[in-house]
Amino acid sequence: MKTLLTEAELRAGVASLGEQIRERYDGRPLTLIAVMTGSLVFLADLIRVLDLPVRVGVIQASSYRGGMKAGELTTATDMLIDVAGHDVLLVDDIFDTGKTLDRLMQIIQDLGAKSVGSAVLLHKQRQHDVSLRPDYVAFEIPDEFVVGYGLDYLDLFRNLPHLAVLDQNDIEAAKEQAES
Repeated sequence: MKTLLTEAELRAGVASLGEQIRERYDGRPLTLIAVMTGSLVFLADLIRVLDLPVRVGVIQASSYRGGMKAGELTTATDMLIDVAGHDVLLVDDIFDTGKTLDRLMQIIQDLGAKSVGSAVLLHKQRQHDVSLRPDYVAFEIPDEFVVGYGLDYLDLFRNLPHLAVLDQNDIEAAKEQAES
């Protein structure tokens, strides 16, 4: 396993992102909607550096089910708090194809949000499937499959305090563990 971003680098990146968001919203109340489940660690750290009134909610979206390639996107809004008339910032772990964030921003707009922005921890340097780009990005990363800091492979590795790229041995070991 190769470390891509250390715990200290992640902490500094989230703090910098928080400063940008604070400047933009200038003390106005903000509703943060975390995309389950990968962004929960990022969300927890982000809300601690925001010095403004925040509401927090979650929305579920998934396109990776048991692998490393994105499949069909599924969403669930049953846990979503009321966003009508609120400034909303969608918080996601990674901007890969862009389809998830694009779809979720449309859902939030359709629910009557006053404004909808987006913040991502990671932006993959690759060709995206949508024209949308995140409003706030903590880190640009290579087009590699990453785990840690909330991101997983087969529901493993979310608890790593750093961001890592798995090698083939890690992938095989994870598959064996998931099957047992």
